[in-house]
Amino acid sequence: MMQKISIFAAGILSVAAIGTAIAHESENPAVKARTSIMQLYAFNLGTLGGMAKGEVDYDAEAATRAANNLVVLTQIDQSAMWPAGSDNVSDPSTRALPAIWENFPDVGAKGQAMADAAVAMQAAAGQDVDALKAAMGDLGGSCSACHKAYRAPKD
Repeated sequence: MMQKISIFAAGILSVAAIGTAIAHESENPAVKARTSIMQLYAFNLGTLGGMAKGEVDYDAEAATRAANNLVVLTQIDQSAMWPAGSDNVSDPSTRALPAIWENFPDVGAKGQAMADAAVAMQAAAGQDVDALKAAMGDLGGSCSACHKAYRAPKD
């Protein structure tokens, strides 16, 4: 009987946790879409960064695949994913600061820098780990330049 109660209690806690996670998810499809793009960036950057840091063995095919993915991601027209009013003041599920919409040309320039760095990584990733490491600085720097200026820190 105690085992059934424990399983039941665990089930209730799981449902509550899922409910909390869903409550923090944006209802705005534009925010959901751009969050998905950012997760794909992070996934592919994680592959490259792990190799650059020596946390995982260098694999030319995996590095090339991740770099190719980043190039494709930077080519997606994201303009509909950034409507005014989809910032962290209006939607607490996002970390996008309102400053994005005050200086959109700078955001665009930072996005172009990331696209350029992704192309450079695409050329370097399959060569060897040293070439990958050399390209990683500009790629990571392009991400952090935008995040430092336009993304709120985690709570």
